[in-house]
Amino acid sequence: MSYEIKTNGDLSDIEILNRNGNTFEVQIDGRKYELDLVEVEKGVYSILLEGKSYNVELTTSDNRNYTVNTLYHSFDVEVVDAETRYMNNRKKHSDDDAAFISTPMPGKVVKILVKEGDKVKGGDTVIIVSAMKMESEYKVVNDRTIKKILVSEGDTIEGNQPLILLD
Repeated sequence: MSYEIKTNGDLSDIEILNRNGNTFEVQIDGRKYELDLVEVEKGVYSILLEGKSYNVELTTSDNRNYTVNTLYHSFDVEVVDAETRYMNNRKKHSDDDAAFISTPMPGKVVKILVKEGDKVKGGDTVIIVSAMKMESEYKVVNDRTIKKILVSEGDTIEGNQPLILLD
């Protein structure tokens, strides 16, 4: 199981490689650690790492945002899961006035609503893609002309693959 954790604007990749009881093998930004982790009371954890003991308290405001308190420091932490990453990428792509339409996640083309040569207005939906059990509509930001359609309905697509070229 892997996650991205955002702390003070910095992203770290965290992957749980193995778990045996309270012992975890994790990889953080490519470096492996073995730790012993026990929840000693609700939201309070004792962590043994390389012979040192750490006490950590987690408080949450929702399912993705936490405040992590140690003896000397506090950190605001956001867990960036696949859904959050997808929505952030989709928002970033929809704000772009790119020369093509793409989706940040692999998926399947559900419906193409335009033909080559069509003139579309800003905000018009041009393609619908299914990814992660959700159908997403992709729109043009500004008035454009459909230059070339690179996929067909029913095609399986990769993330960031150009789907429709715009003029």
